[in-house]
Amino acid sequence: MPATYTNPRYAPAPRPDAPDERRPVVVAGAGLVGLTLALDLARHGVPVVLLDEDDTVSTGSRAICFAKRTLEIYGRLGLGERFLRKGITWKTGRVFHRDREAYSFDLLPEEGHEYPAFVNLQQYHAEEWLVEACAEAGVELRWKHRVAGVTPQADGAVLAVEAPDGAYTLTADWLLACDGARSPIRDAMGLPFTGQVFRDRFLIADVVIRGDVAFPTERWFWFDPPFHPGQSVLLHKQPDDVWRIDFQLGWDADPEEEKRPEKVAARVRAMLGPDTPFDLEWVSVYTFRCRRLERFRHGRVIFAGDSAHQVSPFGARGGNSGVQDADNLAWKLALVLNGRAPPALLDSYDAERIPATDENILHSTRSTDFITPKTDAARAYRDAVLDLAARHAFARPLVNSGRLSRPSVLAGSPLNNPDKGIWDGGAPPGAPAPDAPVMRGGRPDWLLRHLGDGFRLLVFGPPDAGLAARLPHGVVPVFVSAEEVPGALWDHSGLAAARFGARRGAAVLVRPDQHVAARFAVPTSGLIAAALDRALGREATP
Repeated sequence: MPATYTNPRYAPAPRPDAPDERRPVVVAGAGLVGLTLALDLARHGVPVVLLDEDDTVSTGSRAICFAKRTLEIYGRLGLGERFLRKGITWKTGRVFHRDREAYSFDLLPEEGHEYPAFVNLQQYHAEEWLVEACAEAGVELRWKHRVAGVTPQADGAVLAVEAPDGAYTLTADWLLACDGARSPIRDAMGLPFTGQVFRDRFLIADVVIRGDVAFPTERWFWFDPPFHPGQSVLLHKQPDDVWRIDFQLGWDADPEEEKRPEKVAARVRAMLGPDTPFDLEWVSVYTFRCRRLERFRHGRVIFAGDSAHQVSPFGARGGNSGVQDADNLAWKLALVLNGRAPPALLDSYDAERIPATDENILHSTRSTDFITPKTDAARAYRDAVLDLAARHAFARPLVNSGRLSRPSVLAGSPLNNPDKGIWDGGAPPGAPAPDAPVMRGGRPDWLLRHLGDGFRLLVFGPPDAGLAARLPHGVVPVFVSAEEVPGALWDHSGLAAARFGARRGAAVLVRPDQHVAARFAVPTSGLIAAALDRALGREATP
């Protein structure tokens, strides 16, 4: 098959001189999640060893739909602009039933955000950029180093590692398992998944279409189309004239037979027509899985991404939720390692990410049930909903071709502080901080560029030197003013204050991962210090 992308090959790392070594943090798995987590930790000043049994990035497009929140995370990590330059930006989706459109939807109906609803980008591009950023940040990348065994201990984990020039033992104070859906570390620890495997199969085809095509830069989903009757099809555009097409096959389909190029080409030709030239670039067959570990943290071993949870691809919740795992974990582990927070802070990783995972699994399961009805009654219901959606708005929310990824509001987090004072809407504690356009020094800017990596106190008003001087250690003020004044971001559109529901003089404490920790109608040093203690896990939950 032709390729629009050539995988880089990285030199295998030599076996360490010492047969037994100890490192503060070892990340297992240099995929999207492991690389993101390693980079974030390194930017917090944490020495990281990253192990991977391969010597390259992923093969095939894999996770392609990067959601707005994930793009904001990569913006914080210095890679956001690369996603915007290379990726395909979209926000419109269309749903078809048989030979007609049922309805369309807009995923980002409001303006005033730096990042769009979604950017489509092959996973290998993102991983290659992450490898470069990790190397620049000082991450020790060990390619072709396979974790062959793991022994958890009270103060860390001992890994048996196999390298091209010999085996060695590596002890990690903290082991972060990002080694994928078939996680050897999870298996070695005997940790089972709970959840559901659905009896259906889908074919993924990356297709290079040459010449003009009739499809715009949108997400198109067909139920029972004429070119693939009785099944469903999903279409996405990617960079370099590559299109992702997912064909539902049914449970009885033979995966190896379905991957034969001539059989895939026949399906694509039926969809595109006989006169549209194309080439196949990558083909795979997958089965829906919606399941997770009971707990993600097991002492000094912590799981993230597919090693911790799996969802069906419809809704773009797999890769996005894994990146958000990394975003949640990195700052907490960094603060524990530098002594600013107790180890108990890491318990909040489970408290926050397990509900987020359950939300993703719920949406993914519902999508799967709608896309692949298992009974005649379920199919009749689905088809009736699709018929009604074409004519009546009330039926459109019932159509489920994959509820697309949205960030979780960590409403039940033990790190949240109850609101101080009366708030008129806005982002509550636990929500990701919303972005907004601002002006800085007469130039256009974005609010989220000034939040993250450390605790920030967002103060809605002109600079206040007295308040800034009284802030607890580690909290940096960011002043946002309705008027253009020196030392403050100018909220010229009023969107920043509106999206936070903030009146003049109010303040919002924002965590290093850009989630809201606390809101104060009238900020005082005592209230801010108490909120910081709670956000760092230094205060017991009442």
